[in-house]
Amino acid sequence: MATIFSPSSIFSSTTATNTTTTNPSKPPQTPPLTKPHISISLSKPSLTNLTAAAAIASILTISPPSFADSSTTNYNLYYGTAASAANYGGYGGNSNKKDSAEYVYDVPEGWKERLVSKVEKGTNGTDSEFFNPKKKTEKEYLTFLSGFRQLAPKDAVLNNLALSDVELQDLIASADKVNSEEKKNEKGQLYYVYEIDGVGAHSLISVTCANNKLYAHFVNAPTPEWNRDEELLRHVHESFKTVGSF
Repeated sequence: MATIFSPSSIFSSTTATNTTTTNPSKPPQTPPLTKPHISISLSKPSLTNLTAAAAIASILTISPPSFADSSTTNYNLYYGTAASAANYGGYGGNSNKKDSAEYVYDVPEGWKERLVSKVEKGTNGTDSEFFNPKKKTEKEYLTFLSGFRQLAPKDAVLNNLALSDVELQDLIASADKVNSEEKKNEKGQLYYVYEIDGVGAHSLISVTCANNKLYAHFVNAPTPEWNRDEELLRHVHESFKTVGSF
């Protein structure tokens, strides 16, 4: 910001005095008024000050770079099979995931896949998971449960998901706010969408039923990563779909 120093104007004036003297031989005369004299001194700003001010102004007007602009981020489409624990790893199943996929979602380029064990798949239904290698708690994963033809009420679904997910339990317990809404795609398929704003983390969850299964897609991030990557994480959240629904 440019600062121009302008010294205070110096005003000096002479005061006019009217004096009347009685002179029998001459009529009274009024002396002429003197004009006040105003002296103004202005100093010109130096070229160096103006150049520095312009440089500072240009720096202040430059917007900070975006760390997670989803329009410039590359994504890989993941095909999930939601195979049972018995068929996990290709045993008795089709090795081509794209042909046997039951759901899809986008994975940001550079994120790594965490290999899900058979035990984990059998106990809490985790089918796939990817994470940011720079911050492993910034991640997305999908769980599924068989035997669900339709969704229960929203609150019941979220509470049931938390029963087998300790991290989700803690996040809900410490949440400042939990939002939930219903959405339908162009084919009429119903999705429950949850957004949990916790003390130290943020979570986006999308739940739907298809193929006699309940699918739940999670996007989790600590608060600093959420604030930095919100646009990217929302894109990932909205990319989840079941095959046949699009």
